Amino acid sequence: MSKQTEAAPAAVKDQMVISHVFNAPRQLVWRAWTESEQLMHWWGPKGVTMKVATLDLRPGGRLHYCYEMPDGNVMWGLFNYLEVSAPERLVYTNAFSDAEGNIVRAPFSADWPLEIMNTVTLHEENGQTILTLRGGPHNPSAAEQAAFDAMKSGIPAAFKGTLSQLEEYLAKA
Repeated sequence: MSKQTEAAPAAVKDQMVISHVFNAPRQLVWRAWTESEQLMHWWGPKGVTMKVATLDLRPGGRLHYCYEMPDGNVMWGLFNYLEVSAPERLVYTNAFSDAEGNIVRAPFSADWPLEIMNTVTLHEENGQTILTLRGGPHNPSAAEQAAFDAMKSGIPAAFKGTLSQLEEYLAKA
């Protein structure tokens, strides 16, 4: 199985692109991305516990979740779904949030974009699923765009751990 996690070519401005091949059928990968009881097993950095507050998978719906850190701290996040085309395409913005679901600034940077627009596509080939995630700032200020651009090259490496957790989860499914 060939798998890869890579940044977008330099010609793709304002976005990062991550691709990964899973040894699992597309429907299984789709369900892992869209069902709260499955997301809680793999979504997020290694060592954190994810809890879903709400999941309403439809255009206009949202996923509101929190991470419980090993040290007891809690961090909230939010997906706002714009397009849900099962089992091949999911478009959503994601943001940091508070416990009530209000969008807040990232705890690590006052200039990080408030929202990131994401498009996940799933393509099945020979029983494997090719996942492609494209993401970039949604309506950023100049400072937000600059902050994203400065960190963009490191995002695929950071996301690799989450995709590895998904791969491990799918292998058990």
